Amino acid sequence: MSNEIPECPPSLKSIQHYLKTAAEHDTRDPVVAYWCRLHALQVGLKLTSKKTPEETKVLMALMDWLEEAKKINKDNEAVSNEVAAQAHLENYALKLFMYADKQDREQNYGKNVVKAFYTAGMIYDVLTTFGELTDEATQNRKYAKWKAAYIHNCLKNGETPVPGPMQSEDGDQTNEGSADNSQDTTTTPQVPGFLPVTPATLPIMPSNFNNSLPDPNTAMRAASQLPPVPYTPDPNPGGFVPYDPSEQPQPPQPSALYGDNTSFVAQLTPDQIAKAQKYCKWASSALNYDDVKTAINNLRNALELLQTGHDPA
Repeated sequence: MSNEIPECPPSLKSIQHYLKTAAEHDTRDPVVAYWCRLHALQVGLKLTSKKTPEETKVLMALMDWLEEAKKINKDNEAVSNEVAAQAHLENYALKLFMYADKQDREQNYGKNVVKAFYTAGMIYDVLTTFGELTDEATQNRKYAKWKAAYIHNCLKNGETPVPGPMQSEDGDQTNEGSADNSQDTTTTPQVPGFLPVTPATLPIMPSNFNNSLPDPNTAMRAASQLPPVPYTPDPNPGGFVPYDPSEQPQPPQPSALYGDNTSFVAQLTPDQIAKAQKYCKWASSALNYDDVKTAINNLRNALELLQTGHDPA
């Protein structure tokens, strides 16, 4: 890519997290890089009503980069199609999260664990581009950000982190990312001895962390024996592709997204097939009015019906 994005002024400091994550994925995963920068642009446009010349320069450079990237990746459905993009990012974030969680529980602490938790939290942020997160994604995002900040500060202070969720005095596990707090995305409850996560306390990764992020596909194979966790992982992230780490180490292919893999197709009655057709028609109709969210919801319903035989409506 020929477009260079200028350094962000202080007023756009909050989007630097996403731009840094994007830069780390330019060669690793161009899909992640594209959507991180798009999310950064959307956040940046909302920060101030009147843009300074410095802000405008950064945002215009982002627009130019995205336009060029979309042309280069026009045949990549995970760039051009929001349904495919959402599935790709959800699977990628989940792989990083599961890898980091496994390393944390095995007490294999180091820069790569902090980086994996941190990056998973950033990508869950980027997923809000497509609408409200699922309960599972919201929970994982808050837990990942809390764990990244907590382990980072423990290592910085020469302390030994406590693996897994916080143990309360009565022995119950306290999960900083619990669904009970899913509506608050900027701060987490104060837990004795643990650092609440806010935009100000989220650790900024040093430059020497750039190459410490594990390959999520390799990481997922290592995490396939992950022990049970106190929160319930979504077996079908985002309602798209049933995910089995041992069988699907790679991001989903477009064919799997649209259900033409017969291993995912349920035995349907004529009425169920007719209802799936209606969902597809409603999705098409919604797109005629640029109502992408409604179209996605209808496509999700159609996919679930075709794959499981269950009508989610």
